[in-house]
Amino acid sequence: MTAQHEPTPDSRRLPWLLDLPAMDAARFAAVEDKAAAVLHTTGDVVTMQGEALLPLESCIRSAAGPGTTALNVITGPYGETFGTWLRSTGAHVVTLDVPSSRAVTPDEIAGALAEHPAIDFVSLVHAEAATGNTNPVDAIGPLVRAHGALLMVDAVASVGAEPVLTDEWGIDLCVIGGQKALAGPAGVSVTSVSERAWERIAANTRAPRGSYLSLLDWKSRWIEPGRTALPHAPAQLEMLALEQALDRIAAEGLPAAHARHAATARALRAGVRRLPGVGCYVVEDAHAAPAATTLTAPDGTDARTLTADLLAADPSLPLQTATGTDGPVLRVNHYGAAAGLPTVLDTLAALARATAPDAPDVLEAARAAAESAWEDAR
Repeated sequence: MTAQHEPTPDSRRLPWLLDLPAMDAARFAAVEDKAAAVLHTTGDVVTMQGEALLPLESCIRSAAGPGTTALNVITGPYGETFGTWLRSTGAHVVTLDVPSSRAVTPDEIAGALAEHPAIDFVSLVHAEAATGNTNPVDAIGPLVRAHGALLMVDAVASVGAEPVLTDEWGIDLCVIGGQKALAGPAGVSVTSVSERAWERIAANTRAPRGSYLSLLDWKSRWIEPGRTALPHAPAQLEMLALEQALDRIAAEGLPAAHARHAATARALRAGVRRLPGVGCYVVEDAHAAPAATTLTAPDGTDARTLTADLLAADPSLPLQTATGTDGPVLRVNHYGAAAGLPTVLDTLAALARATAPDAPDVLEAARAAAESAWEDAR
């Protein structure tokens, strides 16, 4: 019988994952500075020790409450979650529900702000990996700032795949995670907080204090003292993994990473348009997210069944089922290391085998279209 504490084979192969030296405050702060650079912000950042839903909820509970009128933009499932949290704080929520097959438009935002002048908080997702759309935060941010409202943006699926210019766009609360285009860990997340946001949070008597959800605790215990002593033991492995992910994308260069993701999305969409019955769920290329592409299945085929069949044939494909406004769609997660032409060609080959097994010319046409789009985008 194996002794209770005998090392497992995995622990023998990966000894550097065990008995790590403590991460000091200087190293932790250095990782935050690297995240701030990716966010293009000179403001404060808070690195919370959990998946991105933790800081997203923290932002809402910190900045909203009774007396808040919030515009919540829904272009996918996370917007629905934001609305639930906002209502639970006592905020009055104005919902802008947009079909997930497209992005919200600046005119729609401007119209909602004009119709509801009391709006003082706006929440939306930048890129919806779940539904494959990306919202024009660059145009929305100035509208929200001119209205005098705070802007909270979920940029988890966009950071590293497309520009996230926090300060330039006027984002007050911007949340990122490492698990998508940065190709890092899911267990640690970073939030940028503007001075306007800090003022709102400090004035909110219902903002979490003495809580794992508290941004104010991080400000008083970490930021204001000069980031010299950590308020609690950090999630060491996740912080080290985030550091590696940020270093790797810095070495590639953000413009190059953005171009790689954009070219992947364009190539896949170009190739899919040559396949019988398969469609791009997000209709307009300008509304399509660089991190993920969603597809509709041929008539009479359930997207869930198609996804399952494709994965049964090749489990390495970055596929899953997502839910669009009108039902399930097939989602291709071409972010991080999967952002590249090989992912596109492998996905097209699998789709062609499933939808046109007796027409090899279909795959050749799809491949040619994808390769041409890839070269044009690069």
